Amino acid sequence: MSYVLIIGARSDIAKALARKYAEQGYDLYLGARQAVELEDFANDIKVRTERDVRCVELDILDYASHQDFYNALIDKPLGLITAVGYLGEQQKAQSDFNEAKKIIDTNYTGIVSLLNIIADDFEARKDGFIVGISSVAGDRGRKNNYLYGSAKAALTAYLSGLRNRLYGANVHVLTVKPGFVNTQMTAGIDLPEKLTAQPEEVANDIYQAQNKGKNVLYTKWKWKWVMLIIRNIPEWKFKGMSL
Repeated sequence: MSYVLIIGARSDIAKALARKYAEQGYDLYLGARQAVELEDFANDIKVRTERDVRCVELDILDYASHQDFYNALIDKPLGLITAVGYLGEQQKAQSDFNEAKKIIDTNYTGIVSLLNIIADDFEARKDGFIVGISSVAGDRGRKNNYLYGSAKAALTAYLSGLRNRLYGANVHVLTVKPGFVNTQMTAGIDLPEKLTAQPEEVANDIYQAQNKGKNVLYTKWKWKWVMLIIRNIPEWKFKGMSL
């Protein structure tokens, strides 16, 4: 059996990825807090695809539990997908460090804690793939979400270094930078239709990019050029803009 471990498995993108990878013949570990709530979803995938799907409890912020969590996976995964994300409240986080810390730790520190453990195993086995879902928000800090963006920027840099480290061990690392995606996390936000993807589109893009061995994926693809423009706006001009 070839298992893919998806963490943050309760998110809309993670669920779309679970369906996609199961359809392609992979067995799954779905890791999340209150993982029992994923049982109906897991059973539906089992029925539709005849793959093995196991729900496993994981708290990304409980760093001390991560080694035991990974040790408990009897069949070690061939691949890992990180779909953990917490947008948080920028305004609140500016004056409430607990909120700022939650944004940073959920989107970066907790993921690093777990990936360090799994990367060691993949490197020793000289096999496997890691897909880290970052964000276009990490490409340049903006006043309306710079705490979230800074955590995603850190994750992007971490994944770049991990890719460099693991290349010689035959372990593929893909950095994914979604733009707007129509999910529960963005519910209530007025999103531009032409730049907004559905979770299923993102899942398809990720699966294809992972199989092709790509290093960085923008999804929708238009975001690659949007962010190229935004990154190249001179700082003297950018600092007075509202994007």
